[in-house]
Amino acid sequence: MKDGENRVVSDAGLDLPAYKKAGVDIDGAAASVRKIKELARATQDSHVISGVGGFSGLYHAGALGFRDLVLSAGADGVGTKVKIAQAVGKHDTVGIDLVAMNVDDVVTSGATPLFFLDYIAIGRLNPKTVEDIVKGIVEGCRMARCVLLGGETAQMSDVYEENEYDLAGFCVGAVEKTRIIDGRNIKPGDVLIGLESSGLHSNGYTLARKVLLEKAGLKLDQHIGELGRSLAEELLEPTRIYAPLILELRESVPLKGVAHITGGGIYDNVSRILPPGMRIEITKNWNVPRIFDLIQKLGDISLDEMYRVFNMGVGMVLVVSPDDAGATLRKACDSGVGAFEVGVVREEKK
Repeated sequence: MKDGENRVVSDAGLDLPAYKKAGVDIDGAAASVRKIKELARATQDSHVISGVGGFSGLYHAGALGFRDLVLSAGADGVGTKVKIAQAVGKHDTVGIDLVAMNVDDVVTSGATPLFFLDYIAIGRLNPKTVEDIVKGIVEGCRMARCVLLGGETAQMSDVYEENEYDLAGFCVGAVEKTRIIDGRNIKPGDVLIGLESSGLHSNGYTLARKVLLEKAGLKLDQHIGELGRSLAEELLEPTRIYAPLILELRESVPLKGVAHITGGGIYDNVSRILPPGMRIEITKNWNVPRIFDLIQKLGDISLDEMYRVFNMGVGMVLVVSPDDAGATLRKACDSGVGAFEVGVVREEKK
């Protein structure tokens, strides 16, 4: 057994003091697996053949009724946002971020997220920490309406300090081939609809930490008047999960393109889905959350760089025809997610 293979272990009651002293607690891992199985069960549906506990999870996608099945898959992490969680000892929200970063990538193709798997690498096993992380993952899966099918917890005391960990996630979705959203029908004049972010989401935390904690000397438990809460509460606000809304919108509005606004901001991410010969023209007319203003001011960062690093209040961009813009805005706002026009598609300048 490798050090990392601890989601599936034999609970033989053996005393392994040398291995435990070196940083790997097999008995503790076995107890964590049992708890994780209980948590994951809340996300399962009738298509799960086997989930947490085996060497692989099995999911009967054919039973979902797709006629010309195409799988969509994504992998992502939470980045240095985990440093904030570790610093304040609050681990029950970064799991939501982990799910969000993956399912919101997968849904950009029009795919329905089916199942999710996680990877937790930790310095020394702390069952409560792992349980809190997985609780967040379970909550994220419930919000995204997908199954937590399995995962892995790796005890890596030679790589991470005792209270350090890192997270990665993997999501698989499915879409009928004729319903794939790939941007090929986007044309000049199409409208960009932005869906409101919940804050920083899970990008730009290296710069945010550098500015807020190191340069400005703010404390995580410090109440920030501009934010109306502590800095830690702001920085740990979970990434918004858009997948169910995107799938609902697709049923009534022809979505030509969908871009998840992560690292690279609006410009880089929307450009990824445009056909050749097109560009975007952004109209910065929405209310940018105060956390971004605070980072810009304290870090003396140019507006151009802010829009390349952060989402600036826009977590997802939908591309629709001008005739469908009004309906898209109404349906998004009716769901409780703020929506606004953020720009238009133009031809490349000659």
